[in-house]
Amino acid sequence: MSEEQKKSDNRPRPTTEAFRAFVREGWAPRTGALPERAEVAPYAAARREAVSTAYPGERLVVPAGGLKVRSNDCDYTFRPHSAFAHLTGFRADCEPDTVLVLHPRSAADGGGHEAIVYTRPLAGRDTEEFFADARYGEFWVGARPTLEELEAEFGITARHIDELPDALAKDAGAVALRVVRDADRDIAALVDQIRREAGLTDEQVTESVDADDALAATLSHLRMVKDGWEIDQMRAAIDATKVGFEAVIADLDGAVQRGKGERWVEGLFGLHARHQGNGTGYDSICAAGDHANTLHWIKNTGEVRSGEMILLDAGVEVDSLFTADITRTLPVDGTFTDAQREIYDAVYAAQQAGMEAIKPGAKFSDIHAAAIRVIAERLHGWGLLPDGVSVEDTLDTETGQYHRRWMVHGTSHHLGIDVHDCALATREQYMDAELKPGMILTVEPGLYFKADDELAPERFRGHGVRIEDDVLVTETGYENLSAGMPRTSHDVEAWIAQVRGR
Repeated sequence: MSEEQKKSDNRPRPTTEAFRAFVREGWAPRTGALPERAEVAPYAAARREAVSTAYPGERLVVPAGGLKVRSNDCDYTFRPHSAFAHLTGFRADCEPDTVLVLHPRSAADGGGHEAIVYTRPLAGRDTEEFFADARYGEFWVGARPTLEELEAEFGITARHIDELPDALAKDAGAVALRVVRDADRDIAALVDQIRREAGLTDEQVTESVDADDALAATLSHLRMVKDGWEIDQMRAAIDATKVGFEAVIADLDGAVQRGKGERWVEGLFGLHARHQGNGTGYDSICAAGDHANTLHWIKNTGEVRSGEMILLDAGVEVDSLFTADITRTLPVDGTFTDAQREIYDAVYAAQQAGMEAIKPGAKFSDIHAAAIRVIAERLHGWGLLPDGVSVEDTLDTETGQYHRRWMVHGTSHHLGIDVHDCALATREQYMDAELKPGMILTVEPGLYFKADDELAPERFRGHGVRIEDDVLVTETGYENLSAGMPRTSHDVEAWIAQVRGR
């Protein structure tokens, strides 16, 4: 328990041995067979093998992370670090303070690495933890898995977390030690302490920290090409997200009538996200009217009004922690006005151009280049670029970029176990890299005309549109995984009418 929690924890404690004995007694024996091997287990093992090949002879430490205090003695809901989840297959119900270690094996033992997870297993009912520990005790937060259960389900050797310090210190100084630092600062501090105790100088510790960062980048890049199991998880997340979007569409009238409509939309989508999966993969953007022109509008405190549009950017995260990321801009009344349609159709054309740029061998940056050219052309056609500035002029990255007043963000990012997946990969591995089959990307151009933008046509002011889909790179091009959610302005209107008419 943290010092902050100790100060704010005023719960009563068992005080007499008689009471402790009473709590320990009278429980039925634990029964039940060990869980079956998880479907993800062989895929996670293959990922670990790839990491093992990249780091021969080194000890690699990948923490799941610990609980984080929300306030006083209350913690945030725990989510394991993405690198840990990817390499183990552990789900959203992973226990905090678990650590994966890849221990190098000698050539005599076959080389490679042995994977061991160190965790806090289920405590016996005769322990103080069982009843009295409000942060970890079974009475308070439920039963944790046993070591045997973890080994059976995920095919990884499991050990008690108390063994971790000695395991990391083994051969310290002779065996290089790397840790994913941002996953758990306490584990990172333990690794640094072991390094110093092994005789590393401050300069060598600093060099080791740089090596830690390189490991994190490698593990991030490892997620860039999805395996078959991951692609199936993404399909499930997208299917679940469609359910949430249609629930919102079905009650758009209610969002108008009840007041605080953005909150209603957020809550309604969150209800279905939680029911369909683990929850939302990120804070939902439920931006009605002019709020759609604030790119990351997550306050969701506004009204939803007749005659306006609502931009819903949301995704369900399934139990495996893979998340969809989809945006639809919906006319609240079911039909776009002429001005709304004009903006929407321009964004759709840009998105379609971005999608058509997706194929193996193309660069990731080609997606944005194709989409933003259409945006620039439409803005030029509307006469919004400065006098004398052509489409080519504004696309010049050194002297132009005037179009970014109305489309400031990028068009694409990788997607998977994180909504902005692979974010620690280097620029060469990300922006400048070639597209490969198995990558999953978003394509999400937009146009944003703030209500007080006097350079925008009056008919456009207060309207913002973004369309976002989740796209798989295939051997021959691309597959729009979220194609089941209509995109064109006319198809969106038909979708709304169909959902409301059920």
